[in-house]
Formats: sequence, C-alpha cells, structure tokens
Amino acid sequence: MTLIKRMLACGMAATLAVLGAAAPAVAAAPRVEDLGVPLEDVLLIGGVVAPGPGGRTVLWGASSGTPAHLNAVDPATGAEVARYDLPGAGGSWAVEATPDGSVYAGTYGDGRLYRWTDQGGVQDLGRPLPSENFIWSVAAGEGATVYGGTSPGGRLFAYDPATGVRDYGKLSPAHAYVRSVSYADGKIYAGTEAPAAVFEIDAASGATRQLPTPDGLDTAGKWAYDVNVAGGFLYVRYGGASPGPMHVWDIGAGKWTGALDAVHGLDVSPPAADGAVYLVKSGELVRYDPRTQATTPTGLPFTGRVANTRGIGWAELGLPDYPGKSVVGLLWRGLMFRYNPQTGAKSFVQTAVRGEPIDVTALAEGPDHRMYAGGFLNGGFAALDPKTMNREFYTFSQSEDMIAHDGKLYVGAYPEARVYAYDPALPWNSTEYSPSPEPGPAPNPARLFDFAADKQIRPRALVSAGRYLAAGTMPDLGQLGGVLAVWDPRTGTLKHAQRNVVQDQSIVSLAYRDGVLYGGTSIYSGQSATPPTQPEAKLFAWSVKANRLLWEIVPAAGKPAVPALTFDDRGRLWGIAGGEVFAVDTSARKVVSRVTLSDSKSASGQLAYNRRDRTLYGAHAGQDVFSLDPRTGRHAVLRQGPVHQLAVHGSGDVYFAEGPRLFRLTRQQTR
Repeated sequence: MTLIKRMLACGMAATLAVLGAAAPAVAAAPRVEDLGVPLEDVLLIGGVVAPGPGGRTVLWGASSGTPAHLNAVDPATGAEVARYDLPGAGGSWAVEATPDGSVYAGTYGDGRLYRWTDQGGVQDLGRPLPSENFIWSVAAGEGATVYGGTSPGGRLFAYDPATGVRDYGKLSPAHAYVRSVSYADGKIYAGTEAPAAVFEIDAASGATRQLPTPDGLDTAGKWAYDVNVAGGFLYVRYGGASPGPMHVWDIGAGKWTGALDAVHGLDVSPPAADGAVYLVKSGELVRYDPRTQATTPTGLPFTGRVANTRGIGWAELGLPDYPGKSVVGLLWRGLMFRYNPQTGAKSFVQTAVRGEPIDVTALAEGPDHRMYAGGFLNGGFAALDPKTMNREFYTFSQSEDMIAHDGKLYVGAYPEARVYAYDPALPWNSTEYSPSPEPGPAPNPARLFDFAADKQIRPRALVSAGRYLAAGTMPDLGQLGGVLAVWDPRTGTLKHAQRNVVQDQSIVSLAYRDGVLYGGTSIYSGQSATPPTQPEAKLFAWSVKANRLLWEIVPAAGKPAVPALTFDDRGRLWGIAGGEVFAVDTSARKVVSRVTLSDSKSASGQLAYNRRDRTLYGAHAGQDVFSLDPRTGRHAVLRQGPVHQLAVHGSGDVYFAEGPRLFRLTRQQTR
C-alpha cells in the first residue's frame, strides 16, 4: 500500500501536501471532438445615424464578436453597405460621428479607439489612456475631435487627429466610471455610476463643476446612464439598462426644467426643426418637446425586455410613405425601426447585419439529457442532442449558471440576478427576449424571482437541493455580499433568502448533500471595479431545514475564490481554488487532501465528478482541462487552452468550451 493510500485509510488526519508534489500524468490521447459554435447572434450596442461610404446616410452599429465589427446599414432597405473589422476589440458601446465626417468607435476589453474615414477606412488609434480598458461613451466635438469616458479609472479624454490625446484626468474621486458623455458649445457633459453625478467640463480649460441633482431624485443605486445634448437641452437618464427616469436640463437657463418616467436608453434623437426630440418611453417611440414638456405618442411599439436604441437619427429614405426625413434607428439584435412624422408611417425591418459567435458562459445537462449552453453578453440559449447532434437556438439573456432539477432546467440570468425555469417539453416562449410565434403559450422560460432589490446582478451558482433549488449570487457595482436563496418549486415561493451569509463575499459555487448546502465564496463583487474587503475565499455549510450557518473555513489560503464544488462517490467534497484542488471531510469540517496544479490565484475554475469513471474533471484557471483521480491524487492535463466552462454528461462524456467553441471529450484513459 502506498503512503497516500495508508493515509487515506487512516482518515487523512492532516492535510496532504504530498499529493501536490506529484507530477501531472501524461494522459493517453483522449478523443476530443470539436462540436463547433452553438451560439451565434447579432449584438449591437453602440450606434449612430451619420454619413457613410460615399456620403450617403447610413445606420452605423458596432456588433460584438471576435473581432468586433463596425457595420453600415442602408436605412431604406436594411442591406449591408459596409462592414469593417475592429481588430483587438470585443465590442463597443461608444460609436459617434464627428462634423468632419469621421466615425469613431471606443471599445471594451482593451479600451481602444478606432476612426473611420471615407478615404482611409478604419484606423486603429490604440489605447488613448493605457490605464483604462473600457471606453463607455464617445461624443463628437468640433471638427474631428472626439471626447470619451472610461473605466476603471473614471477618466475623461479628448482625441484630435491633429494634436493626439488629451487626458482630463479622473473626474471624481468617488467614481470609477465615466459612463456617458456628450458635448455642445465648448462644454463636455459626463455622467457617472451610482451614486449618479453629472459634470460639466470646459473643453478648453478643463475646469469642472458638478450639476445639481434634480429635485426629489434619490441617486443611490442609480447611474447617470445616458447623457445627450440636443437643441440646447441636456437629457439625462438615471438608473441602469432598464427603463428609468429622464430629467431635462436647460443649458441656457442653468436649471432642470422637465422630467419623464420609464425612458429607455441609450439615446434621444437629434432635434427636429422645432426642437423636439424622439425617444423610447414605456415601450413606445414618442416625440418630446422640451419647451412645452409635451409628450406625443407615435404608435410605434417596442416589445421585450431590451428596447434600447442603438443609434437614433434622421434619414431620407426615398420611399412613398416616408417623404422628407424619417426617424430611424437600430435595436440590439439588428432590427431597424422607422417612423415618418408627416404620414405616421412606421415599420420594423430586419437588417443584414451578420451574427457573430458568442462565448459560452454556462454549460449543463438538461432534464431531457440534451446539453445546454448559455452565452455571454448577447446571451443566447442553445440545446444540443448528443446522439443526433441536432441543435436548437433561442434568443435569451446572458446566462451565469444552469442546473437540471425535477424535470426542468433552471437558468440564472444577468443582470438583476434573475432565475428562470425552462421546461423542454413545452414550446419555447421567452416573452422578454424571443416571443413564440404561436399564440397563447405561457412564458417558457418562466421568470421565478430576482434579487435586484438586494443589489445583486449575477446568480453565479445553482444546485438541486432535495426538493428545493438553491442559488448563490454576486452583487452589483459598489456592493459586496451575495445572497443565498432556497426556492421551493412546489409552492412557487422562496423558502429562505439571506445576504452576507459570509460577510462581504459573493457565493459562486454550491453543492448539496443530506440536507446541507455547501457554498464556495469569492471576495469579489459581480463588478470588478468594487474593491474587496476580505483577504481570501471561504467554504461554508448551511442547514436547509434550520436556515442557519453551520460552519465556515478557509480551504485554500490566499485564494480569492472557490468557483466550483462537487461530491465524489465516497461523500467527499471537492473544490478548486486558483491552482489548487482540495478535498474536504464535511464531518470533520476540514481539508483532508490537496493537489497543487499551479501557483495561480485565478478566480476562474470548474470541477465536476464523473460517476462513470469515478474521476474528477476540471478547468484550471483558464489554462487547461485536467483529470484527477480522487483516490490517488494522480492528475493529467487533457487539453491546453482558454477553458472556463466545463460539465460532465450522464453518459460520461465531458463537455467544455473555449470561448465560443464547444468540445466533447470521450473515452478518456487517464490512469
């Protein structure tokens, strides 16, 4: 009997550093099948109506992808006029046209700025501010000058092709985001995250002042999400991605003069000849006159959860029912809308903007034994039959986690930490994202609950817990402390929900056994700009019956997160934290074995137990897929690559994703 086996037989009274010393085994070539891209769709975020190639008016929109693309669409037909790569960018919230005919795109991921001109196409201008990785908004100044707002440093910059970059610095010591930017008559207007603040900056001198808060507005939890200058008025929408209050600042008078409720983002139109603007309010395009404060409906409806404009402006369409100039714009999935103020003509047209592969953020076997995948940002929801390889795809929200429970697939969605139940035996009908063409079916997935009121955004952990479903969440920007929730599907109610089960830590993994929930935490919020207060992640045990914390320990010193937990067939609880895999004796409440894969302190990782071959499979810090024998600690790298999602199917096959591509590992020989 080996030393390790003797110590196992004795109950492993002490944590085993011995396992960590074992070198990874060389796995006999596993069979890896590339299953392709399960999720593909259009996601437009930033956009503007402006001259395009040849000077003709087009709808500009940035589509997320690898790389992102800058698309020009004909507003009369929806046809593609042009499509340009934005190399090194994943997508863009910030697209704007300047008076000289340039179109700029500020991007996320690497915080790069791009400039399109009719003569030169797209030019990569690099990172205006090396410290910033996200350009949230850009605004046209004079000539070819553009102003931009960033995170995580909450900075404002200007770019002029003649003089280069000017850094205006950090606008506010209390804010990490300059979320929205606009410009008029020598002044830059910039809005921040919660608590919302709006600043006026003199473009020449850099002098800054904060505008007063509108009377009666509580800015706690609200962002100055959109700011738009139009016709001498500043329109500020407070809140977040969902509809919220808009307040109107009269720039000349220096005061707030109007307000509207339930306004959608992201922009208002440039003013008509009489100064009125068009915007989306309560699911309808409306005309708003800032001088009389009158709102006039158009009868053009916007349905579903996401009805924010991706660029809105004016264009001559040359169509019989659309004389003169019409209001035109894009929506997030590439749908174009049109409205003519003279005739009242209105329509939606699906444009030719091409879909892009979507990174997989969640994988799970469903109750129907299909593999389900959820996507990042633009979301999407795909089901794959492992036997026939037939696929189904639906438009849906970004998924954080999925789990099968009692005949349904439960899905945790971003933002607002929403949880849904999907019944594969019934027709798909997401009333928020993709309504069924068949009249009458109930929502499916059905929205069960959310934790927006608790300032939560990511339901990162779901687990089947006896008759219950348990969920663990991550909070929004500026918040710490996740929620542990227990849902009773039989009664359709929350049995229990509690924040800060572990103080100032999110709940990012869950496992269940014999009436007890085991949770792994993260010191981080659901938004990376929130600084943690705790030094390391914890593992805790929670009594479902008694609704109380039983114990908590630090399973891996110095690690910021325990992103995955799973039980083996002997009742031992396994977890991963950075480059360490550990086993816990839950009765003794301590770690009894440990395998060191690397010295990584990554918050990313996956771990699942395969009952077919009694082996653990995991994704390690976005570096590789590995197998681990829980009896011996012997482990092997099965595939190197940027893997963050992994799940074991009941057949014994292991599924994992590298970005948008899905793979299947079969017939592993790892011992």
